[in-house]
Amino acid sequence: MWSVKLKLVFLTGLLFVYFVANVSFLVFAVSETDAKSAIAAAEDKVLTCYEAAAKAEDAGANITELLRFLNDAGNLLSKAKLAYNNGDFNSTFNFAVQSQDKLKGFVGEAEGLRESAMQANYEDFMFNVVGSGVGAVAVLVGGYIVWVILKRREKPRGGV
Repeated sequence: MWSVKLKLVFLTGLLFVYFVANVSFLVFAVSETDAKSAIAAAEDKVLTCYEAAAKAEDAGANITELLRFLNDAGNLLSKAKLAYNNGDFNSTFNFAVQSQDKLKGFVGEAEGLRESAMQANYEDFMFNVVGSGVGAVAVLVGGYIVWVILKRREKPRGGV
């Protein structure tokens, strides 16, 4: 039959497997509080990025690519909220972190687009206003010169 030594090794191995299986769940488990704070952080990040995108769009920037990232992050945030409602806090945490990761560098890119759009608007303004002003002055000066030339032709010349 089984010797005492073999039984002891078998029971020790069984206890080891039991503790490893249960402890690994405890170590990698995410608490409800952690999941809730991850969702809150992701919501703040999405809101901040949305505001940056809105400012860029107000400046006249093309934010189509930014909206794609914002949409993907919002989708991940929705999955996080759904997982939270289902009590799956590990998935909640993972989706919330993925949502935040999707938006890394977003605000900087939105600011860059906004500054580029503002620069382009300034250049358009300068071209239109200054160019129109210079054109108006050129028309006035040209009209005056033509008027002076025509006025000189009208004066009778002495002699006959």
